[in-house]
Amino acid sequence: MTNIIDLNNCDTEPIHIPGQIQSHGFLIAIDSACIIKFHSENITEFLPGLPPNLLGRPIHDIESLIGANEPPDFINQLISFGRSNKSFDQTNPFSTDIQGTPFYLIINVSGPFYLLEFEPVTSDLKNDLQRMIARSISEMLADKDLNNLLNNTALQVKNIIGYDRVMIYRFADDRHGEVIAEAKDDDLEPWLGLHYPASDIPKQARELYKLNLTRLIANVHTTPAKIITTKQLSGDGPLDLTHSQLRAVSPMHIQYLINMGVNSSFSISLIYKKELWGLVACHNYSPRFIDYRARDSAKLIGQILSSALEFRQDEANQHLQDKFTANVNVLSRNMLKNNSIEDALTLNDVNVMHATNATGAALIYENNVIKLGKTPNDEQLLLLINWIKANVTDTFYYTNELPYIFPGADAFKKAASGILVLTLSAELSEYIIWFKPERLGVVTWAGNPDKPVETAADGSLKISPRHSFDAWSQEVSGKSEPWGDEEIKSVTRLRTEVSYAINQKAGAIRTLNERLKQAYEELDTFSYTISHDLKNPLSTIKGYAQVLARDPDIHPRAQEVLSKIDNRVNRMNLMINEVLEYSRIGRIELKPIKVEVAGILDDHIKDLKIAFNADHAKITIKNTPAVQGDPTMVSQVFANLLSNAVKYSLPSGRPEVVIDAIDNESEITYTIKDNGVGIDIKQLPYVFELFKRMDNVQHIEGTGVGLAIVKRIVEKHNGKIWVDSKPGEGSTFFVSFKK
Repeated sequence: MTNIIDLNNCDTEPIHIPGQIQSHGFLIAIDSACIIKFHSENITEFLPGLPPNLLGRPIHDIESLIGANEPPDFINQLISFGRSNKSFDQTNPFSTDIQGTPFYLIINVSGPFYLLEFEPVTSDLKNDLQRMIARSISEMLADKDLNNLLNNTALQVKNIIGYDRVMIYRFADDRHGEVIAEAKDDDLEPWLGLHYPASDIPKQARELYKLNLTRLIANVHTTPAKIITTKQLSGDGPLDLTHSQLRAVSPMHIQYLINMGVNSSFSISLIYKKELWGLVACHNYSPRFIDYRARDSAKLIGQILSSALEFRQDEANQHLQDKFTANVNVLSRNMLKNNSIEDALTLNDVNVMHATNATGAALIYENNVIKLGKTPNDEQLLLLINWIKANVTDTFYYTNELPYIFPGADAFKKAASGILVLTLSAELSEYIIWFKPERLGVVTWAGNPDKPVETAADGSLKISPRHSFDAWSQEVSGKSEPWGDEEIKSVTRLRTEVSYAINQKAGAIRTLNERLKQAYEELDTFSYTISHDLKNPLSTIKGYAQVLARDPDIHPRAQEVLSKIDNRVNRMNLMINEVLEYSRIGRIELKPIKVEVAGILDDHIKDLKIAFNADHAKITIKNTPAVQGDPTMVSQVFANLLSNAVKYSLPSGRPEVVIDAIDNESEITYTIKDNGVGIDIKQLPYVFELFKRMDNVQHIEGTGVGLAIVKRIVEKHNGKIWVDSKPGEGSTFFVSFKK
């Protein structure tokens, strides 16, 4: 039976443990005692006269051959130096010689082993590299226009390394790539504007590009050198070459380059916000070797371009954020001044559409539908609302390819290929919907991306990442411009403002006393069920576990399991208490008094430093004006926000928390800012929902109830709470109390 090759399998290919290296250098892996545990089988090509198997011997035995002019035990000294500095950056590359030929020794860590990689110092570059790098950086940064910056970078990299073709390759949200800048020899066909499917650079390859900022494939036609070891010496399995310079290339990728006619490739990673933004991809149509120092210099260009991209992107994001923030502030003021929320959001120069870059919007509120800009017609809008009612369960939903999800939208894709939905009340079918029109276009692929395999002459299937890279056009319809991060952040903030305005007017226009009474009765029943029907069995489980744990003859593994049961019962009790607290808040009669926040903060900080063993945390308290509220509830708000700030900033190693406040005419707004793990922009709308925990904190203990309690307390005080955050940079929570 013939196997079917699926290029999605590329995502699972273990390219970090290929078991072989590129043959222009050799590799030795030693343990902490400097005993050789692995080495490449081509070592005798560089060190003739050695036995073909050096496994189990100390590295000292061959040091005189590796570095005849080096001091005794120099490799051990290099490793000790790198170990004490927790990095080998200061010593890489170490210049040595092998039988009179200059070589670089590059040392990296691979689990319990140290990789010793040796590669020639000779390079195909003939230029004064340092001078060219300095001049190239000046040329790159000479123009503030992003396109010119990218084009200049491609040209300067080509001038430095002399490759036939240099491209700037950017990853899209779906991980396919596009050539957005190019410098090439005149006789080559241009690839500018061509797109490449995501399978060309699979997920695990992209992860390696984030760790290794340069990657050289010197000659696709050479035979890799296998790494030899024994089961006794290798430990848990193959040698991890994640950080190796010589790591061999996936056979699939080699075939891909051969099909393309490329003999040598070199890439420089472009990083934005710790993610892979793109690559400087370099192709040569004959073999070409660049030594370590030259690659390191090229890495500097990539880092500078990454910084320039980040600066320009942040600048553009800040401009959008300022615009959207100003518009949302106007809408917020209008809602508080105007008795009609509909009028406040739709009748002024700044309306709800201006919270985003949408070309149309619809407000569905209190049985009225108000349309702004370019929208579906009334019949189509009703069809869309019914689809939303049946399919959208979250309070926040967006897509830029609605016709692919809801076929009925094909009829109005010109106005609404993209929608962003904010649910005001699912029960009352009240929404704000923003629309973006269809963006018709043609994507030009480098060959047909849907043809991953071919049938060989013998009838077997073989990998074929396309033999033809001729332009292959695909018409794209039914898609809009994507919804950007700043738009999502803006609508998240607007939701807070609209909810606040609705709640302010709820007493007069939306309260249904009988339903509220019934809801409270059901909540009381629910609370009793939790406290009685759940807590009693938990107490029994805890009691039995403690009785069993007292048995002196119990097996240590069983003792460990019983301890885990006890801990899980305690966590369950905590969650039950928090849910009860959440249900209780709505029924407490509020009697606000002046609350001094400074004392509350001091007490909580002392407790948190002990609870989290966080004496090293830097917590800065600035302005702390008093607020009006219930002292216990206000204390709960700050306890929860401070606890989260400390807990989620601990992984940074240097946790920092800053508490400040702004006092204006109508309200006092506190900010709690940390340098923690941060929150993905796509998850910001769900931060304050009950039992919602963000994907990047699943490994940190929590219940997903605390922020829901905080939000309920703040709203009980007629206040507002919202958050601004970026993954890896931390979060800032804003809490406003009315005066």
